[in-house]
Amino acid sequence: MLRTENLTYVYEDGTVALNNINIDMNKGNRIGIIGANGCGKSTLFLNIIGILKPKKGSVLYEDEKIQYNKKFLREFRQKVSIVFQDPDKQIFYSNVYDDVAFALRNLDFPEDIVKERVEQALRKTGAYEFKEKPVHFLSYGQKKRVAMAGVLAMNSDIILLDEPTAGLDPLMTKSVTEIIHKLSADGKKIVISSHNMDSIYDICDYVYVLSKGKVVGEGSVEEVFTKEELLNEAGLNQPWLVKLHKNLNVPLFKNEESFYKYWREQYGNSGSRS
Repeated sequence: MLRTENLTYVYEDGTVALNNINIDMNKGNRIGIIGANGCGKSTLFLNIIGILKPKKGSVLYEDEKIQYNKKFLREFRQKVSIVFQDPDKQIFYSNVYDDVAFALRNLDFPEDIVKERVEQALRKTGAYEFKEKPVHFLSYGQKKRVAMAGVLAMNSDIILLDEPTAGLDPLMTKSVTEIIHKLSADGKKIVISSHNMDSIYDICDYVYVLSKGKVVGEGSVEEVFTKEELLNEAGLNQPWLVKLHKNLNVPLFKNEESFYKYWREQYGNSGSRS
């Protein structure tokens, strides 16, 4: 449905930010784009959504190259949406409800449909309780929810999430993770860029590894995260569940609940293995 073909992007100062990137979003339902800061993750997203135009190569949607005229991008961004890392780049209105409704109203949706979609999006993201609150009174985590609600209201097929848990406390990180799982269960294609390996391991089923603007590895999360040498090359750490598998010789679990269940079955509620 969405892929890049030999995508290359060069900044005005000559820095090659992306070098011959080939990524196919059909390889998973929840795809992770991982790499250290500065590896090109955000630049890749901006190319995919059509905000930046590559020097070489293409972004293809349903096997057609995306075009960079206003009409095409207007329709394309109804199908493929992005939640930026910084919610302040995505929030325009002073009132939460009006901000979430902004894109739909801009597209001339009838007000009854706007109301239905906005309220549904606010409930899904846990932002309904402060829908009438001025945006400048919101916490950073609440602004993240509002930015996500704005994208959800568009009912896009593919949602790009740029560092969705960055700057969040553990409780808010868990909440955002739950929202992402619900979106996937609703049939949305999720693409996440992050350097938080625990979140990527928990959420994603397929991963691309970026290093210095190149794809240096790809595969299922279990396949990629057990390749310690690959992760070291990209400046990344293994998720804690993978470290347990490696260092304690326990099975490889996808989530902590499965690990805790295994531990209780093997050792009861004791914290000791003796």
